Amino acid sequence: MNLSTVVSSILFRLPCFFKNKLRFFTSTFSLCILFLSCLSANAFGQTTQTSDRKQIEIPRTELVPVIDGVLDDEIWQQAAVITDLHQMNPVDHGEPSQSSVFYVTYSDDYFYVAARLYDSNPEEIRAMSLLHDTELMGEDDTINIILDTFDNSRTGFRFVGHPNGIRGDGVYEGPGTINWNWNGIWQTESSIDDEGWVTEIAIPFTTLNFDPNIDEWGFNLERDIPRNNEEIAWSSFNRNSNPSTAGLASGISDVNQGLGLDIVPSITMAQSQDHTANTSDSRFDPSLDVFYKFTPNLTGALTFNTDFSATEVDNRQVNLTRFSLFFPERRDFFLQDSEIFTFGGLSSGGGGGGPANTNGIPFHSRRIGLDPATGQSVDLEVGGKVTGRVGDVSIGALMVQQGDRLGLDGQDVFVGRLASNVLSESKIGLIMTEGDPNSVTDSTLTGVDFNYRNTRFSDSHTLTGDFWYQQSDTEGVEGDDKAYSLQTQISTSGTGLGGRLRYSYLGDKFDPALGFANRTGVEQLTGFVNWRYFLRDHPLIRNNFGFFSFSRTNRNDTGELQSENLFWRVISINTHSGDALEFQVQQETEGLIVPFQIRPGIIIPAGEYSFNSFEIALSTTNQRDFSPDISYKQGDFFNGERREVGLGINWAASRNLTMEFSYDFADVEMPEGDFVSRLISMNMNFAFNADWSWVNLMQYDNGSDTVGINSRLRWTPRAGENLYLVLNYNTDSQDGAFRGLQVRDSEVVLKYTRNFRF
Repeated sequence: MNLSTVVSSILFRLPCFFKNKLRFFTSTFSLCILFLSCLSANAFGQTTQTSDRKQIEIPRTELVPVIDGVLDDEIWQQAAVITDLHQMNPVDHGEPSQSSVFYVTYSDDYFYVAARLYDSNPEEIRAMSLLHDTELMGEDDTINIILDTFDNSRTGFRFVGHPNGIRGDGVYEGPGTINWNWNGIWQTESSIDDEGWVTEIAIPFTTLNFDPNIDEWGFNLERDIPRNNEEIAWSSFNRNSNPSTAGLASGISDVNQGLGLDIVPSITMAQSQDHTANTSDSRFDPSLDVFYKFTPNLTGALTFNTDFSATEVDNRQVNLTRFSLFFPERRDFFLQDSEIFTFGGLSSGGGGGGPANTNGIPFHSRRIGLDPATGQSVDLEVGGKVTGRVGDVSIGALMVQQGDRLGLDGQDVFVGRLASNVLSESKIGLIMTEGDPNSVTDSTLTGVDFNYRNTRFSDSHTLTGDFWYQQSDTEGVEGDDKAYSLQTQISTSGTGLGGRLRYSYLGDKFDPALGFANRTGVEQLTGFVNWRYFLRDHPLIRNNFGFFSFSRTNRNDTGELQSENLFWRVISINTHSGDALEFQVQQETEGLIVPFQIRPGIIIPAGEYSFNSFEIALSTTNQRDFSPDISYKQGDFFNGERREVGLGINWAASRNLTMEFSYDFADVEMPEGDFVSRLISMNMNFAFNADWSWVNLMQYDNGSDTVGINSRLRWTPRAGENLYLVLNYNTDSQDGAFRGLQVRDSEVVLKYTRNFRF
């Protein structure tokens, strides 16, 4: 029996260890794969037009370059040369301020890109970051490579090159949505000289998922010059560069993905102490992740005794509403191929300048492996995942067995997702979930969604639409457990108007046990209109962005108003350097059918409340070494008044030391009682070099009166190998912020992980 057969057997027999209901779901899931495969092949097909796309033939090479940031290897003389780049911003398809030369080739094992980025003022090249995969990279000079390896104009990979030779990467969850938490294994080195800067990049084909029967990939190149707030691209449409606007790279064939096997062992040693109870605990946890490519575009994964101790902590949020907040996923196991599981256009980012759209997400992986009451991690004993594509059908199946915790035996959960590409840029899909990680109650959910996208709707606008329907089934619960939504949007990144209109219905018994829904038993109508005007040749202002949004939420049972929000961004002026000035007004209405305890001892009576506010905000570009932001909001709040102040400071002291500070303050006065809300956050990041970094986060909020410190020392000698030393401290503040601190609990973690690829 070969390795492929062994791993396949393990993965597809994994449900036998779980509940019997999973057998039904996996069988149904297999039938759905067949159904969508036929649907994709016969009913719609793929009709992507290539006649108007930029094209490049990528030559094959037998040479192997030294990735050192110096263009002295013979391989680049054999590569395809690309010089015909244009501006996206500030002038759409304008002439770039600096010239760029890209070299592209491939071998049996690697996709190679090198670039000579000429600069008339090389001393002004911004290269302040030494941290891999950080937002700070976006404030420096960079290049970007987009690879749509299925040429479906929807998904793909993005690799970021930097003058300091650090790596940044992400995976597209949709044409305009990037998951920057994805980490691939690839090499890069760069150098700065008198002519500008040079970078060399080698991307192993083992890092990519692709269809070996397709020798044409969506392909694009970008360059960012922050001192000019300038974006340059090889192929773009309407100031956008993503898989839907990519050019075409042909000639890629007969490449080597090896055995397609990744073995990732980890060892964790930890010492924790409860200072209140005066107890301590130590642990030694080996864990193992195994990834295997059944085909070049279908991957299976197994995880045993998964450890998340080196994961970044959540950023705290202040909640002045009666609805729960949404926190994004940060754990690598769930982030891998997470774009497969996206559904119905629901996401934490609003898109098109609109508000976030998270209510009704059928699968949110943070429900797994986290105790919602305490926020503490729950052990994952074993988990399995199959993700990838078969033809035009994307497939995702996730099965996890949680460990036991106090008051609840380990629960088993399953998620299945299918989506088929239809038309030229659209897709139709199904989702199924089984289990509740935080209850012994049986719970299932099924859903269907359709996403329409047309980037060629006009010369200046993109037309999109989303429809989804879900049905939950919770043991012992009868009633209205359906949810559905219909949305249409027209957007532009250039001068002109855009807008969106969405209607959503969520039954009062709708319960996505593996998803996120903070409002049920409601129907919602939301929308926005935005307008942007670019000012040509203005010495200071680049564009003016206006925005008006509305939302109304009614209760399904009575039709009464629950919430209404009217928001108007009257002024939003953006300068050429990236600074912005905004003035906005807001009118809110809240209907309380029961009293609302906003803070301990402060209870707002039932009733309908309308209140108005205004806000002014000034933000400065982070491309400066010192960049402050400030905002002020004032107005009514229920039957009282509130004032809010936000202050943020980013300081790049050097490329080794960067600091971020934020302070959010709210002062609320009401007849029922007054309160003040404070949230303080400070990041201090020190990078010794591109391999060693020390990242520190301190957070305080007076709601919990706790100070949390997360300090992570990280050694990354190469992509796929990491050593972490993590220190976590949580202290109680007895007399306000940073006064009378008493340590509540602490933990020291040493973790080493290494990816062995075959």
